[in-house]
Amino acid sequence: MTEQEALAALLRERSISHGDFLLSSGQRSSYYIDARKATMSAEGQHLIGRLGLQAIRAAGWAPDSVGGLTMGADPVAYAIARASVEAPPLIHAFSVRKAAKEHGTLRRVEGNFAPGTAVVVIEDVITSGASTLEAIATLGAEGGRVLGVLAVVDRQQGGREAIERAGFEVVAFTTTTDLGLR
Repeated sequence: MTEQEALAALLRERSISHGDFLLSSGQRSSYYIDARKATMSAEGQHLIGRLGLQAIRAAGWAPDSVGGLTMGADPVAYAIARASVEAPPLIHAFSVRKAAKEHGTLRRVEGNFAPGTAVVVIEDVITSGASTLEAIATLGAEGGRVLGVLAVVDRQQGGREAIERAGFEVVAFTTTTDLGLR
């Protein structure tokens, strides 16, 4: 079994629920993908780190840091940062808050990020693309240089296309078709 197949199997086993769900996009769905159950597992961390690093390099991106909207992007970004220690050059991680802190530094982007930083935006599940585009807008406003978007799952509901229309390449580990959900 390849690492890609192992990740798909882990997502099927841990992350997919069937029923009636309201998604953050406002759409209804007969299934829900909680990728965090896979990406936060020990096996998921190992697979995501290695696959993420390979995907970033295969796309020709050379980011200083990776991250996206907390909390779905966090375990993916951290796994990639950790994997880069064993396969340099190093890639660090950051998180984009849903709202700026109201105390301390008042930042919306936390971690390894500063104006001019080259970044890859991470998304656990792309549906409409709205949360990814929100992260891209926040990072752009803070002076980040977005190289592309790396997603764990593309739900194939128009999000990828919306992100690409905005001018950003999208790479996804898997899709709902690959997971047997379409």
